[in-house]
Amino acid sequence: MARLRHIAIMVRDLEAATKFYKDVFEFEDAGSETIGAGTANYLTDGVINLALLHFTDKTPEEMDKLAGLNHFGIQVDDVAKYEDRVNAAGGCFFFELAGSKQGNSERKYKDPEGVVFDISKHGWVGTDGRLKTEAAE
Repeated sequence: MARLRHIAIMVRDLEAATKFYKDVFEFEDAGSETIGAGTANYLTDGVINLALLHFTDKTPEEMDKLAGLNHFGIQVDDVAKYEDRVNAAGGCFFFELAGSKQGNSERKYKDPEGVVFDISKHGWVGTDGRLKTEAAE
């Protein structure tokens, strides 16, 4: 069964956005990590991981264009099965993040409209279905 478990938002001010979602919705910290040329702060309601992303290699003008919903993620039991279904329905593989077999990373796809989404077997930190692996613990 497929389960929506991850939403990623690109933000201009990581600390302010983190404070906003924690203060308003009482989301809990689930962690933080350096990702490529930026940082991700992870918040959770216990079911879904909200990733707030900020890239330091972007100009303020580039961040203005990137700000907002970036992608969402779905946890599945069998990635290959769902990849076949994505392809059959007109979607396509986009790329795989390093560490996708350990959790909190994933294989990225695009739907027929070009919307980016993730498929993960291991899930994301702070979610109710996250699978524990040696590298993820």
